[in-house]
Amino acid sequence: MAAFIDDGAALLQLLSAPGTAVFLDFDGTLVDLASTPDGVRLEPGVVEALALLAERHGGALALISGRPVAQIDAMLAPLVVPVAGVHGVERRGADGRFTVAATPDLSPVLARAQALAALYPGLLVERKRGAVALHYRLAPQLEQLCLQEMTAAVQACPGILLLHGKMVLEAKPAATDKGGAIAAFMQETPFAGRRPVFAGDDTTDEAGFAYVQQAGGQGVKVGSGPSAATLRLASPGALRAALLAASVSPEGADDDNS
Repeated sequence: MAAFIDDGAALLQLLSAPGTAVFLDFDGTLVDLASTPDGVRLEPGVVEALALLAERHGGALALISGRPVAQIDAMLAPLVVPVAGVHGVERRGADGRFTVAATPDLSPVLARAQALAALYPGLLVERKRGAVALHYRLAPQLEQLCLQEMTAAVQACPGILLLHGKMVLEAKPAATDKGGAIAAFMQETPFAGRRPVFAGDDTTDEAGFAYVQQAGGQGVKVGSGPSAATLRLASPGALRAALLAASVSPEGADDDNS
């Protein structure tokens, strides 16, 4: 299990260090989880801190989220940064180029999830480009039923993987994940040649932790639960505090790949 960083001092040092490439999950990491995806709110100062941190690292900061890129853009406006959305299905690089990975047919999974949600009002189906998510945060007693139904649906669809996150089951292409998204960024300017640091909170972030640590970087688990990440923060609030502190750190700006 990853070690706790109770005060965020180690993360502050990582975020402030020259030559760092910063990758951040959104829900449960930058923002606290909410009852529904639409219910999350960014705390004051976070967007400004992201902008300052991106500037000091020469633009080497990206969001790596399960949300579509358009939703991340709306949350961070007017700030625009590189983003990987839907666990890497969508990706916009620092040069603005937008790519979408090929995805298998998800219509059988969507139909099954919608049929289940029609029977149980506490369930919420989220259709994304290349993924289907079934949220049961408002009906936690239905977890096993949801897992049973979504597992059966995914087994009938080659090339689809079921992720079990925090009160959500998400069907996505097996060929794409957050580790692959970060790896793609690390081949491009301004990320190439830097040490990657990735912070996330859920099972969907584990592929990202594995990649950055194999690449000589650092995975940071936010919150509780088993993880391959070797550093841990207690909560999104602790991460935000480290982010705000790093954005105004007196260390010199880092605008190259040194």
